[in-house]
Amino acid sequence: MYQEQLECMDRCSLDELQSQRLRAVVKNVYEKVDTYRNKFDELGIRPDDIRGIKDLGKLPFTVKDDLRKAYPYKMFAVPMKDIVRVHCSSGTTGQISVVGYTENDVEMWAECVARALSAAGLDDRDIVHIAYGYGLFTGGLGAHYGVEKLGAAAVPVSGGNTNRQVQILRDFGVTAIACTPSYALLVGETAKEQGVDPRELPLRVGIFGAEPWSESMRNKLENLFGIKALDIYGLSEIMGPGIGYECLEQNGLHINEDNFIIEILDTETLKPVPDGEYGEVVLTTLTKEGIPLIRYRTRDVSRIIPGDCACGRTFRRLARITGRSDDMLIIRGVNVYPSQIEDILLSIENVAPHYQIILDKKGSMDTVEVRVELEPGIDFDEIKTIQETSRKVRARISSALAISIDVKIVQPKSLARSQGKIQRVVDLRCGKE
Repeated sequence: MYQEQLECMDRCSLDELQSQRLRAVVKNVYEKVDTYRNKFDELGIRPDDIRGIKDLGKLPFTVKDDLRKAYPYKMFAVPMKDIVRVHCSSGTTGQISVVGYTENDVEMWAECVARALSAAGLDDRDIVHIAYGYGLFTGGLGAHYGVEKLGAAAVPVSGGNTNRQVQILRDFGVTAIACTPSYALLVGETAKEQGVDPRELPLRVGIFGAEPWSESMRNKLENLFGIKALDIYGLSEIMGPGIGYECLEQNGLHINEDNFIIEILDTETLKPVPDGEYGEVVLTTLTKEGIPLIRYRTRDVSRIIPGDCACGRTFRRLARITGRSDDMLIIRGVNVYPSQIEDILLSIENVAPHYQIILDKKGSMDTVEVRVELEPGIDFDEIKTIQETSRKVRARISSALAISIDVKIVQPKSLARSQGKIQRVVDLRCGKE
């Protein structure tokens, strides 16, 4: 274990540590960030009113729009001379959000990732292939500094040039890969096309994140490469990979609670839900200096897994992210996350892990078409196989999600592959009311 004293801290001591750090961060943002001072004043809250984590619910939320309005640096709590690195969100849903890191922030981030890698069974003898994008995206550099902090060797491949990625995996003795799960699939397929059996590579662990993925996808990746596939959690506004991580028990993401307070709130009432129930993930940073955030609404949907982990870590565990509350599809009144459809598809024989969900309207009625590829080697001209697979997909989705869909079996390799985050859903319903 990388930092056993912290990762196995008893709950009482952890609560006290969080309370102490919360008091400090509240005082800090009130004094140094106009956005927070205004929010606190509007609610009539003074920093002295917050005595510990039991008072967390008194504090205002932070939303993505706060960061957009503060673009680029108005949410920073330190002068620019203390900022050593700047990252930002992709901006795919609007104005980008800028996040600054002090030297201490980068150190804390690296320690969080090193904990994750250690929990994955890695140490200073390992070689880690990092195929997350480098640059303003937090994935590549976030993983990179954690690998170096652990003392392992980082191979900073970044995304793209998949043929070369396979060559490096084959020739460099790489024992772990870090990237999005969808890109790992593409790397595995490319290896096979080159006559390289992914299971014969020296890889033994995959650290996958930056997009929601299902348990069925885990099984696909583990079978494809012959590895342990582990989830890692982060988001650009709070910190890249390393907020939470899976250990080898593969039973939830341990949240680094000495650095972050996690809440799960009802998406409608924004009140806390009991452990085990799904809601929106809300995070408060406790140790970040550059841009500390209070009760940031991530829009990610998940739940706290009750009980202890067999690994001995006491940090609470977050279940796999189901999706984002703003990515939830409402189809004929039924709430559906793309990851639920993925989980069903990948449990069906002959279906490849490549699919796309097309939403449209006929009159006032929502329509759903799920396009899927068959596994390589399946005869696409075999009508019986096509018909049987279509029937199974329709029946399983209808049974599990209570929606009827159309299924289109498409030619192998006809659906888009991604070298980063993949877009699974095409929604054509806008403007067709």
